Amino acid sequence: MTTEDVTTEGVNSADTTTADMTTEDGIKERVAAELEAVRRRSLGLTVDVLDTGELTAQHSPLMSPLVWDLAHVGNYEEQWLVRAAAGDAPLRPEIDRLYDAFEHPRADRVALPLLPPREARSYLDQVRSRVLDSLGRVRFTPDRPLLAGGFVYGMVVQHEHQHDETMLATHQLRRGGPVLDEPAVPVPGVLPGPAEVLVGEGPFTMGTDGGMDGGGAGGGDPWSYDNERPAHTVHLPAYWIDAAPVANRAYLEFVADGGYDHPRWWTPAGWEWRNRSGKRTPAFWAREGGEWTRRRFGRTEPLPPDEPVQHVCWYEADAYARWTGKRLPTEAEWEKAARFDPATGTSRRFPWGDADPGPDHANLGQRRLGPAPAGAFPAGASPYGCRQMIGDVWEWTSTDFAGYPGFAVFPYAEYSEVFFGGGYKVLRGGSWATHPSVARATFRNWDYPVRRQIFAGFRCARDAA
Repeated sequence: MTTEDVTTEGVNSADTTTADMTTEDGIKERVAAELEAVRRRSLGLTVDVLDTGELTAQHSPLMSPLVWDLAHVGNYEEQWLVRAAAGDAPLRPEIDRLYDAFEHPRADRVALPLLPPREARSYLDQVRSRVLDSLGRVRFTPDRPLLAGGFVYGMVVQHEHQHDETMLATHQLRRGGPVLDEPAVPVPGVLPGPAEVLVGEGPFTMGTDGGMDGGGAGGGDPWSYDNERPAHTVHLPAYWIDAAPVANRAYLEFVADGGYDHPRWWTPAGWEWRNRSGKRTPAFWAREGGEWTRRRFGRTEPLPPDEPVQHVCWYEADAYARWTGKRLPTEAEWEKAARFDPATGTSRRFPWGDADPGPDHANLGQRRLGPAPAGAFPAGASPYGCRQMIGDVWEWTSTDFAGYPGFAVFPYAEYSEVFFGGGYKVLRGGSWATHPSVARATFRNWDYPVRRQIFAGFRCARDAA
């Protein structure tokens, strides 16, 4: 099975499933399809394409060995779907600490007695067999928040897809030759549009109440996480925001103008990072014979000028925005521009509406192995006219990661709460590697401002006054 086969099926599971998500049988049909699709994707990034040495190696101290990620998603599934949801006896309780992400830092995991690839694959199969056997008898009753709307199953599906994106970042950092197929997927044409759009002053509903009861306000999603809740009203002054992410062509102008050499564009922490790291371009860029190139999944190729810039850290994004006379948008500004419809006064689930993402809406789920040109996917534009707010590149915001007013932990503090106040910046919108099940407009990602291995870019904003 090629990676192209895996990614096509994985994406389409969210686009073409006809299951009725308002009934328990419909939710279970969707769950079974999503579980199958995400596992095909995980195997297509690990045991289907790499040998034991590559799977057990640590390709960067920033990342786990791929075989750790593979067994970890199985252990997470066992704990939540075999034990918590179905109430069945544990399969491998002795490995719980081994695959506890908080027990062992990523840099240390290569030295752990990890399950070898063949045993990890067998363990995943055993867990999945138990899950599917028990799915028919588990009741999605509203008096059990963990099961209402199939929440815990959606949590496990999203968790594995998030690790698949992490594994793609590991693939980008490995130094070997290409192993991932490059899908030949057409991209909807880039239509002319404004460089920036005006978002008017006023309130909007931020976040969602969906999740614990299978629905809710604010474009509710039954599988939303605790950090996306509760829905609440935010009032913003008018502002301008870029209609598309910043492209490589524009970022090259910053590089050529000596943007990395002038401290006036950088925060003190950013300038310290620039000096300590020695970085002068986004990650994986190089200049060879007067031409700019990039390394992408084992291939060296000309830098595509029209693609959104990716593999920039928050400090770089912030410095570029300052250089242009703008700034990074706040998280609230990003979300309002992405999902609020001023004509109806309501917030949507996605920029284009409430329907699941289709191939004309956004570049998601590893359909491609990189971003589409900036300004593509006009059918996925928000009511304000912003494009690619879902998919292509995660977008840095100026906001520190914290809980919304009225935040409540559910179902465990280690997903969100333990990261509040830890110096993390919020990213929004998903990337080309993010699966549609994760890429709703309320979804919140976060990372340290120095991180560049993630598929992150940005757009800029400025005050309207």
